[in-house]
Amino acid sequence: MKKIIQLLAIFLSISNFSFGQDAGEICSQSKIKAFTQLNKISQVQYPGDSNIDVTYYKLNLSITYGNPGNISGIVTVDAKATQNQLATFFLDIVNQLTVTSVKLNGITSLTFSQPSSSDQLRITLDRAYGIGEKFSVDISYQGIPGSGGFGSFIFATHNNTQPQPIMWTLSEPYGAKDWWPSKDTPGDKADSSDVWITAASNYVSVSNGKLISETDNGNGTKTYKWKNSYPIAGYLISLAMTNYSLYQNQFNYGGSSPMPVTHYVFPENLQQNISNLDNTVNMLQIFSQKFGPYPFLREKYGHAQFGWGGGMEHQTVTSIVSFDEMLVVHELAHQWYGDKVTCKDWQNIWLNEGFASYCECIYREVKYGTADFKSYVNNFMNNQNNGAKNAVGTIYVQNINDLNQIFNSARSYKKGAIVLHMLRGIVGDDNFFKIMQQYANEPGLAYNVATTEDFQRIAERVSGMNLNYFFQEWIHGENFPVYFVVWSYKQDVNKNYKVSLKITQSMNSNPGFFTMPIQIAITTSKGLVNKTVINNAQVQSIDLIVDGIPSAIQVDPGNWILKTVMGTTYQEDFDLYPTNYTLDQNYPNPFNSGTSIRFELPIDSYITLNIYDELGSFVTSLINEKKSKGIYEVRFDPNNYRLASGIYFYTLKAGNYSETKKMIILK
Repeated sequence: MKKIIQLLAIFLSISNFSFGQDAGEICSQSKIKAFTQLNKISQVQYPGDSNIDVTYYKLNLSITYGNPGNISGIVTVDAKATQNQLATFFLDIVNQLTVTSVKLNGITSLTFSQPSSSDQLRITLDRAYGIGEKFSVDISYQGIPGSGGFGSFIFATHNNTQPQPIMWTLSEPYGAKDWWPSKDTPGDKADSSDVWITAASNYVSVSNGKLISETDNGNGTKTYKWKNSYPIAGYLISLAMTNYSLYQNQFNYGGSSPMPVTHYVFPENLQQNISNLDNTVNMLQIFSQKFGPYPFLREKYGHAQFGWGGGMEHQTVTSIVSFDEMLVVHELAHQWYGDKVTCKDWQNIWLNEGFASYCECIYREVKYGTADFKSYVNNFMNNQNNGAKNAVGTIYVQNINDLNQIFNSARSYKKGAIVLHMLRGIVGDDNFFKIMQQYANEPGLAYNVATTEDFQRIAERVSGMNLNYFFQEWIHGENFPVYFVVWSYKQDVNKNYKVSLKITQSMNSNPGFFTMPIQIAITTSKGLVNKTVINNAQVQSIDLIVDGIPSAIQVDPGNWILKTVMGTTYQEDFDLYPTNYTLDQNYPNPFNSGTSIRFELPIDSYITLNIYDELGSFVTSLINEKKSKGIYEVRFDPNNYRLASGIYFYTLKAGNYSETKKMIILK
């Protein structure tokens, strides 16, 4: 989820759709507004009982449209114990839904309760279960489903000319419990699921996976039985119901059998959207070539139109407000990144939203060419409303009780996308797309859940590079580098030209400065020369050799870095060396396996750089010698000294200069 096209009020009828054209604007803003309207932003507790592992869900539901509408039925939950002597467990369900019975294996009645203090169903098993032991419970319940979050379960209408009732679900991030008992966390996928929907016979009911049967019950109702045979996160289970028209295509991948591409569309919107719907097959082909085969080839892909102001990547059947090209692209990309591989927790939501957002860029590169791709990326970086440069805080979400934090447009979507763009610039195209494919197909991650560390591990394995600095500063750090560049040149004894650069970064909070490879384009009398330098200091002097007379330089001409360049100034005979003693804050901090300490010397100096513990006792000396003027960086690994977690200090002394800074070891 999801790029916004237009914010639509959840409870209003829908007749005509008018959509903005800013392809960089995402529906996280719509989600936040809707969530605020429903006054649900208070004290969301992260749900999900860690003592059970859910293996299967079956939702057998009867739904009655109304204001309010009603839901009733039986939900089957198969699970196994993850702790020894498991005698009780809980599922997440709002109190306004009333559970009437819980039966073990559909036979033995179990004791249960719904405490008023929590949205939980607490169940006492028939005995204590050992680790790995399986059990199955059937939960009968009924009531008015909740409409928290972004509209977990909505009764509305579409087509103002001839209003038609519609019902839909959208459970991300905490909304599954608003309409069915579940383990409401992305970290525990069921191995498979079934959704059976009984409602008035004028409804076409749509859900995940394959339609197994459609039965007229002879009493004015129909039952649709949908079966999903792939692992699925609870928030991706969905239903949508109205008087849909069905429009179908086929997707052929390799030697596989044709897969149905099914579009459930409001009848009044079908004709004008046929060309957009047909384009979905081309999108499937592009992404299958880039990332590996569409993940759910045995079932389907398609859409169910709904009235919320964006899209939601329900597995195999995206719920979508319109068929705008980039909205369709974004939600389709989620089938790989979000559905096949799902973020393990909402702290790592960028693995869903940043990936799907960058897939928009990749799609445009394939379909519309390099210039369009670069323009699209530039908009992601610099859009004044929600570009990556507007991101505040770390991409790793610090507060998952705040929907504004999880679905922050500038940070989780745009900056998350640009992190992938920068990674591509570092490792190169071949390695980047191998990384994307291996991440989507890695045993243990494919059809499972992942964290940033999982993605980093694969990126390092494929590229052969140590990328810890990159993920630490961009996922767990804040902001972006601001560069000031001064340059000059002289002819050397070999008649070549030495271009001298002084790259200075503005002081940042976390990290203090950014380490990045930077491409420098030098315009010379003999043509354009591209050089790559590793910028790993706040103030850094670099010499480059070219064989033509330099006339201009450009920093990061390919725009592979989220940055601001304040200027590239030519200054003859500028001072390449520091003008003051400085001692920077170590990075990273806190740390466990190692940290870097950077300092500057304006003159040749005899220096000491010592480490002390919290009581002021001497630990070790990192440097005790004379150093030439310049910029230095030294590595400190506490494991070499068997140091425990705690507060330590490092002190730089040079003549009359002395400075001390604090650092923290966490193990």
